[in-house]
Amino acid sequence: MVDIISKRDGPRREDVAARRLIDQNRPIIEGLANQLSGGNYSRMRQPPKPPQPDGFILHDLGAGTAAETEHRPYVRISMNNRVVVVDGATNKQLSFLGEVRDGPGERQFLLATRENKFFSPLDDELSQKLVDMDHRAIGADFTEEDLAAEIGKRLGLE
Repeated sequence: MVDIISKRDGPRREDVAARRLIDQNRPIIEGLANQLSGGNYSRMRQPPKPPQPDGFILHDLGAGTAAETEHRPYVRISMNNRVVVVDGATNKQLSFLGEVRDGPGERQFLLATRENKFFSPLDDELSQKLVDMDHRAIGADFTEEDLAAEIGKRLGLE
C-alpha cells in the first residue's frame, strides 16, 4: 500500500488552531511575559524615543561639506608608489593613474592600463593625455617630483 502526501494550499489545520489559541490568549501571554521579565517585554516592544538635545551639542558631520569646498586637485606619489590625483581640500583620491615600479635596471612609471595588469584601467581621455608617460624611467635625471609635475601639467592641474 502507498500513501500519497501532497502539499495543500494554505496553512495546516493544526497551525490555524494554534494561531487562534495564541491570539485569543494574547493578553494573558503578554501579562506573563511582563511578569517574568520585570516589565521589560512591553518596554522592548515600544518604538525607541528619538534623542533629545538636552544639554548636548549635536554635529552633523556630513552636512554641506561637499558644496562648501571647491576641489583643488593635485598629483601625489604615495609612500607605496601609487600615483594618484588627490583633492587638496578633502584629501580624497579622485583618480588612480598608475604606479612607480622597479623595472629592469631602474624604476619606471606604469600607467594604469590592462596591458600593465591593472584591474581598473584609466578612462580613454586621461589615458590619451598620459600615453607617452607609460614606462617612463625614474632616476637622477627625472625624479618622482618631476614625474608628478609633468603629469599635473598634462592634466591641467597646475
